[in-house]
Amino acid sequence: MNTEIQGKAKTVRELLKGVKYSIDYYQREYKWQAKQVEELVTDLCNKFLEDHEADNERQMVEAYSRYFLGSIIISRKEAANYIVDGQQRLTSLTLLLIHLRHLQKDLTEGQQVNVDELIVSEKFGRKSFNLHVEERAAAMDALFGGTPVNVADQSDSVRNIVTRYGDIAGFFPDELRGPALPYFIDWLLENVHLVEITAYSDDDAYTIFETMNDRGLSLTPTEMLKGYLLANITEGGKRLAANELWKERLQALADAGKDTEADFFKTWLRSQYATKIRERQKGAKPEDFDRIGTEFHRWLRNASEALGLRRSSEFHAFIKTDFDFYSRQYLRLMQASRELVPGLEHVRYNADQGFTLQYLLLLAPLRPADSVATINQKLGLVGRYTDIVLARRIWNFRSIAYSTMQYAMFLVMRDIRGLEPDALALKLHDSLAQESQTFASNDRLRLHSQNRYYLHRLLARFTDYVEVQSGYPSHYAEYVSETGRNRYEVEHIWADHPERHTDEFSHPADFAEYRNRIGGLLLLPKSFNASYGDLTYGEKSPHYVGQNLLAKSLHPQCYKHNPGFLRFVEVSGLPFRPHPEFKKSDLEARTALFQQIAEKLWDPDQLLAEAS
Repeated sequence: MNTEIQGKAKTVRELLKGVKYSIDYYQREYKWQAKQVEELVTDLCNKFLEDHEADNERQMVEAYSRYFLGSIIISRKEAANYIVDGQQRLTSLTLLLIHLRHLQKDLTEGQQVNVDELIVSEKFGRKSFNLHVEERAAAMDALFGGTPVNVADQSDSVRNIVTRYGDIAGFFPDELRGPALPYFIDWLLENVHLVEITAYSDDDAYTIFETMNDRGLSLTPTEMLKGYLLANITEGGKRLAANELWKERLQALADAGKDTEADFFKTWLRSQYATKIRERQKGAKPEDFDRIGTEFHRWLRNASEALGLRRSSEFHAFIKTDFDFYSRQYLRLMQASRELVPGLEHVRYNADQGFTLQYLLLLAPLRPADSVATINQKLGLVGRYTDIVLARRIWNFRSIAYSTMQYAMFLVMRDIRGLEPDALALKLHDSLAQESQTFASNDRLRLHSQNRYYLHRLLARFTDYVEVQSGYPSHYAEYVSETGRNRYEVEHIWADHPERHTDEFSHPADFAEYRNRIGGLLLLPKSFNASYGDLTYGEKSPHYVGQNLLAKSLHPQCYKHNPGFLRFVEVSGLPFRPHPEFKKSDLEARTALFQQIAEKLWDPDQLLAEAS
C-alpha cells in the first residue's frame, strides 16, 4: 500500500479539468450559507479588480496577482479521489463556474472561455459531473442546463445548493458581467491556486485534517481584539470585570450560531464608524467599510484614537457600554429574523428575502443611551423602510443582491447614524421619495425562474395582510415555510393548457406571459395543486373556498356572511370582486388589485405616522 503523502499547488484548471472527485456518504452535506458564498465571490472579484483595467490585453491577465484559495485534502482509494476536507469550497467553486458559463452566452465565440471541462466530463456518451454526488445530480444538471430546478421533496443539501447558486448570481458584481468577464474567468482558472494534499489511506487523510484544524494553533480576530482592548484598561478590577462581560457576551453570540461573533463585530463597527467604501476600480484602496469586513481587529487598533479610545476609562466604557449594548441588540435582531417578534415583524420579512444588509441599517441609528421605547421605534422605522425598498425593487425586476445593494445601503447607513426617531423617519421617507420606480411603475410583474422565491414572499405578505386586516389570525410563518407536507407554493390560476385559451391568445408564448403575471398567481398548499392544479378554472374555483382568504376572494361565496372581510373591503376601498370565470380581463383586474394592495402594504407615509 502506498503510504506516501503528497502536497501540490494547483490552479483551478489543473485541479478540476478532467478529474473526478467523490465524497463519502457521511460527508455529503453541503452547508455553506449566503455569508460564506458572499465572502468567496467578493474576495475573488475584488482581488481581480485590483489589477484589471479596461484597456488591458487578454494576455496581460497572466501577470495579474495570484490568489490562494486554501487547501483540500484527498484520500486516494480504489482508484478514486475522495474529498476529506474542502468539498464546501469545491462545490461552491463549481456553482460559480456554472454561473460564469451562463454569463458567457452573450459573448462572441472568440471571447468565451471553455469552463465546461472543469464542471463535467463525458465518457462513452455519458456526461457526469467532476464533483460527483448522486443525490445532487438532477439538480446540478438543471443548473448546468439553465432550466428551473424543482426542489420539492429534495434533501436539505440539494435545496441549499440551489439557493446558494442564486446567491452567487446575486453577489457577482455588474462590472464583471460585460467585457471584463473573459478576463476574470482567465484569471480564476489560471491565477487562483489551491494546495491539493493527497493521502493514500483514510487514517492518514484524517490525521492531516485534524492537525490542520487544531484550534490551538492561532488566535481568532475576536481574541486579538479582546487582548488589545483589555490591555489598555489599566485598573485591575475594571479589567477583570470587562473580561467577564466579554466572555458572557461572546458565549451568547456563540450560542446563537457558528461565526455569529465575527459577523456581529463587522456589523457593529461598520454601522457606527464606517465613513468610506472602496471604489471598484484598479488602484482603489480598501476603505474603512472594507477593512472592517476583512480585519476588524487590526482596523480598530489603527483607528482607536479617532474612535475616542485614548485613556483606560474610554477602553473600559467601550466594552462595558458599547460592546454590551450593540451585542444585545444584534442578538435581538437575530431572533427577530427567525420569528415574528411584535414590533419587529419587518426584520423577519426582510430576512425571509435573504437580505443580510439590513443589520447594518438597523444598528446605525441606535445609541446606548436610547430608551427601550426609542430603540424599538428606531428598529421599527428602519425595518419598515428596508421592507419597502425590497418590495419595490422586486416588483420592478430589480436585483436585491448584496453586490447590487451594498453601496446604496452604505450611504443610507451613514446618513441615518444616530438619528432620533422624527429625523430618522423624515430621512427614510425622503430617500423613498427620490426613487422613480414604485408599484405603479410596472403592471406586468410576472413569475420567472429567478424570482419565484421572492414572489413567494410577496404573495405570503399579500395573503397575510388581507387576512389580518379582515380579523383573522396571522399565518405568515406557515405561508413562507419550506418544510412540511402541507407547505405552501406559488401556484397558477390557469393550468398550463394554452389550447383552452385560444379565443384570447393566438400564440402559446402570449398565454404563458399572461399566465405568469402576479394577478394569475396564488399561494396554496402543495397538496392542493397536486389534486386540482390541472383542472379548468371553473372546476377548481369551488375548491378555493376552503383555502386562504386571498384565494377564496375569487369565489362569490367569499362575499356572503363574511363580515370581517367585507368591512375590510369597504374601509380599504380595494377593488375586490368575485370572478365566476377567469378570462384575460379578470387576470388584469386581479393584477390591478394586487398593485393597490402593495401600495397600501408598503406605503412610505406609514414611516411618518409611526414617528409622530
